Amino acid sequence: MLDEKAIRSSEDAFVDQLFGAAPDFGAPLLAADVPRAYIDLNRAAEELDPALVEGVGRNAHNPRISSGLGVIPRVVANGRAIYRGKISRADAEARIAQYWQPYHAQLRALLDDAHGLFGEAILIDCHSMPHEAIENIRTSASRRPDIVLGDRFGAAAASDIVDRIEAAFDAAGLHVARNAPFAGAYIAQAYGRPSRAAHVVQIEIDRALYMDERLVRPKRDFDAFRALMTGIVAQIAEIGHGRDTMPLAAE
Repeated sequence: MLDEKAIRSSEDAFVDQLFGAAPDFGAPLLAADVPRAYIDLNRAAEELDPALVEGVGRNAHNPRISSGLGVIPRVVANGRAIYRGKISRADAEARIAQYWQPYHAQLRALLDDAHGLFGEAILIDCHSMPHEAIENIRTSASRRPDIVLGDRFGAAAASDIVDRIEAAFDAAGLHVARNAPFAGAYIAQAYGRPSRAAHVVQIEIDRALYMDERLVRPKRDFDAFRALMTGIVAQIAEIGHGRDTMPLAAE
């Protein structure tokens, strides 16, 4: 049986606070208020796991589902099982109706508003990553990345937008990698259409920079890191102003 801290190990804890200043710089902020262990809003509604949800047939191979990380996750960090058995199809569909559909309806409405006002939309999809996920990753500078930007290898956002986001983190002294080990999941795939002036950049922040992962609580210097992030958020918001569009942060 998982305890409270274990069940929260896949949560993007405190990320909404790190990006909380976005509205101060003219960018709407959409924050998820449901635990990822309960439903993952960065998955397609159809990514149901037959090993967890009753009455779901096996479809084409999907690595996220196979690893237990479908729209209703079967496991948390380190592959620890959340449930002892399966849940009903009705339970899964109720979660999707109550949480997934309203979130994505609001996200789509914000994107449509930006397109209507400015002819372009930039979505910043904000996440955190366990430190262990990048412990063995080194870039050409022989440093572990603090930040991983995912644009699905150019399929989800224009390169100049990603360049400017990387420059904002770099100027703050944070080391950036792109697309490895996280290139962007469902939100980047579903909403990123650079040819249609719709750009999505996924941001993954090393949790060890601002929180105690074991205790799931902010570090003592959390406020200082949040202040650093506020400066970065201001620079990212300027990308939209410079392109006569509106950036959008989603968490």
